Amino acid sequence: MAAGQEIERKFLVSEALPFDPDEHPSDPISQGYVAIANDGTEVRIRARGDAYTLTVKSGPARTRVEEELEIDAHQFDSLWPLTAGRRIEKTRHVLPAEGTLKIELDVYSGDLSGLVTAELEFSSEEEADAFDPPPWLGRDVTGDARYSNQSLATDGLPKM
Repeated sequence: MAAGQEIERKFLVSEALPFDPDEHPSDPISQGYVAIANDGTEVRIRARGDAYTLTVKSGPARTRVEEELEIDAHQFDSLWPLTAGRRIEKTRHVLPAEGTLKIELDVYSGDLSGLVTAELEFSSEEEADAFDPPPWLGRDVTGDARYSNQSLATDGLPKM
């Protein structure tokens, strides 16, 4: 995988989980969007536990540009007001998957309560293609802009 690039697949988890997610490592995440371009390019800030980042990403897709910069709590707090109306809150549980893969299970709260998604990052397109998801992962919503965190933060839950 090229530096500054992510290859990921995202799934909509709609059935009961065959495990307790609280038995796996987790962090609360507060995420807000400072800027969103018409093509979907975004600048976001995130507090994940005690870590703070500013991230620039290209629009929703399986493979896209992603650059992440570490910021401190003061910088996060200074930028947070700029994200009003474009925020999400969730808890991320990190689960083992096949080989060295990890499933990032996101349980949303607030206005998005009830939504659960799962993402996996891959080292290559071939690895992403070869991944056979367990049935509990549900529908593959990779590249569906309605389920991007950016859209969830600005538009809320997609209409079914």
